[in-house]
Formats: sequence, C-alpha cells, structure tokens
Amino acid sequence: MSNKVKCDSCGMPIEAGPYCSYCVDAAGKLQPFEERFERMVQFQARREPDASREVLEQKTLAYMATMPAWRDHPRVKAAAGG
Repeated sequence: MSNKVKCDSCGMPIEAGPYCSYCVDAAGKLQPFEERFERMVQFQARREPDASREVLEQKTLAYMATMPAWRDHPRVKAAAGG
C-alpha cells in the first residue's frame, strides 16, 4: 500500500504535505484562489476542448468544493448555493 496522500488544493497524489508543487508559490504557500481557479479551469479546458467557459468554470467550482483548501471559500460556496 502506498503512503501517498492527495493535495488539499487540487487532489493530485503527493508524497507529503498539504499541497503539491503546482498549487504553491515560490515560498511554499498556497497560491491565491483566483490563480488556482484559473489554472484549474485551463486544465479542464484541455480535457474538454469543446466546453464553454461557463461550463468549465461551473465544473471547476464544483470540483473545488470537494477540496479541503477551497470548500469554504466564498466563491466556491456561492456556486454551490451555500
């Protein structure tokens, strides 16, 4: 069994710590919400090139609602109706 855990921001498998190298800045701190959100939307767009920006944003916010780092963020909660 592996000791890997998941990044609290994006869900990527990591060896240790709360966040992966893609979700932190040069100082090792979690990137701001807007930066992470945009990068995650872009990632989703590569997976679904025919989806509209609105759909990509909705899917990204829904996914972020499952991530410990973002589930309580006001924009994520608003998108979830909370």
